[in-house]
Amino acid sequence: MFDWLNTFFLSFLPEPMVVVVLILIKIVIIMVPLMLSVAYFTYFERKIIGAMQVRKGPTIVGFFGFKMWGLGQPIADAVKLMFKEIILPTGANKFLFIIAPILSLAPALAAWAVIPFDSTKVLADIDASLLFILAITSIGVYGVIVAGWASNSKYALLGAMRSAAQIVSYEIAMGFALVGVLMAAQSMNFGDIVEAQAGMGFISWFWLPLFPLFIVYFISGVAETNRAPFDVAEGESEIVAGFHVEYSGMTFAVFFLAEYANMILISALAAIMFMGGWLSPFDGINFNLLGMSFNLEAWFAWVPGMAWFLAKTAFFMFFFLWFRATFPRYRYDQIMRLGWKVFIPVTIVWILIVGIFILAGLPPWWN
Repeated sequence: MFDWLNTFFLSFLPEPMVVVVLILIKIVIIMVPLMLSVAYFTYFERKIIGAMQVRKGPTIVGFFGFKMWGLGQPIADAVKLMFKEIILPTGANKFLFIIAPILSLAPALAAWAVIPFDSTKVLADIDASLLFILAITSIGVYGVIVAGWASNSKYALLGAMRSAAQIVSYEIAMGFALVGVLMAAQSMNFGDIVEAQAGMGFISWFWLPLFPLFIVYFISGVAETNRAPFDVAEGESEIVAGFHVEYSGMTFAVFFLAEYANMILISALAAIMFMGGWLSPFDGINFNLLGMSFNLEAWFAWVPGMAWFLAKTAFFMFFFLWFRATFPRYRYDQIMRLGWKVFIPVTIVWILIVGIFILAGLPPWWN
């Protein structure tokens, strides 16, 4: 993919430097579209929820004097936040106060190092991709805790404790759900997990044999990102804005970006783990109808794998917006009960079932 760059621009550099430069270029190629997606995710959220509530959403801010359906709104919001003053509360720990938003955003971005866009496009194809994701994303909770403590505010501290407890609770259920996936695929490498779902199109994907784990994983992902209906840490009627109540300007914007970046990451992981990643939903599907043969695999062979992966990710991203426009906010005790008394037992039981299938040599869907 980068051979032309190596030939024409980097031939005068020593080989170790060529490797470093190529990696940096790949990182930029991943990060720039990702950050643009995060920015415009906020735009589509306002437009989609507006349509569901019979409103228009952003319509005014465009480019070069043209409104263009309000497409310039995320850029205007970013510029506004860049020029807003960052206020440090009296008695706050300045270093931790500044570093907390970074601790929230950095893991959500670093996780994309092992996300495969198709069978060949991945920054770091490591064998323990799933373990890396679980380890790096668990750091995000420290950003929440540090933000609440460093703000020197009782409201922020209460919000941080509630949010951290919620994140940890649902991270356990999410981790167990992913254990079922690695048991079914017999690998922690994302490429191997996707390839294990190849066969009869969408019927072979893990969402079907691991359906309870799929549901638990996605709902736990919604709870981990503090999104509605699980956004009690930011309940306006309870503790104002939660752990980031004292933040303003770009420090607040980084928390905002972290939330949406995590939503995109959860959606991408759902597409990889349960929906076949870059695989076409029509692979291997051929049937006869009224004496005519239909080869759906050949009809859709022109669609690149990355397009399928991005479409599946966008599909799950839409559900985050739909949930926010539809469900009322849960009480905190309801959230904790759902995580500890429902999701964790369900995942343990289904992991046991998957283990029995594997040990008994029974022919499950994924074999």
